[in-house]
Amino acid sequence: MAKSEGCGASRRACLKFMAAAAGGAAAGAGGAALVGRLGPAPRGPFGVLTPEEARLVEAVAEQIIPSDKDPGAREAGCVTFIDRQLGGPYAKFAEKYRRGLACLQKTSEAMFGKAFEALAWPDQTRVLEAMDSGKVPKEIWTDPGAREFFNLLRDHTMQGFYGSPRHGGNRGYASYKMMGLEYPRVIGQNRYPETAG
Repeated sequence: MAKSEGCGASRRACLKFMAAAAGGAAAGAGGAALVGRLGPAPRGPFGVLTPEEARLVEAVAEQIIPSDKDPGAREAGCVTFIDRQLGGPYAKFAEKYRRGLACLQKTSEAMFGKAFEALAWPDQTRVLEAMDSGKVPKEIWTDPGAREFFNLLRDHTMQGFYGSPRHGGNRGYASYKMMGLEYPRVIGQNRYPETAG
């Protein structure tokens, strides 16, 4: 969750390590199985998230994978990935997102008197650090728990950033370009031009 000044190289190294450790984190052969099929086509800009919820998800995702010399979660369309999956294979998480996002806003207002999207970058980071450490008002976070919801958002953001663009995220192959990879070739799903023998 570090902003770009002076720490882009270490952030990129960390992201590359996490992607490799997770077997590509939804990029490549395991990606299609991990994220499942696309949900129904969204009605308007989003199919499940309200515009307000989508702005909040996008702000959190950008904290998790901020842009620097390479695109971050916002440019990669991670919020589109999350919205589509909530309308399909991740439908079981839709209500948890709705409650969790409302609790996140309440936490932001309790800590800083503003909506999360209106906070300066360091204050946004502090809200998410409080969630990750569980140091949040207990009366706000009952279901889901703060750390549980932060982990869910983090995991889905990573999947959207590293997964196949056909699932709604990784716009312009942002993560593949960042890691210097060609588009992952999935056996049985890629078609190659015939070459002369």
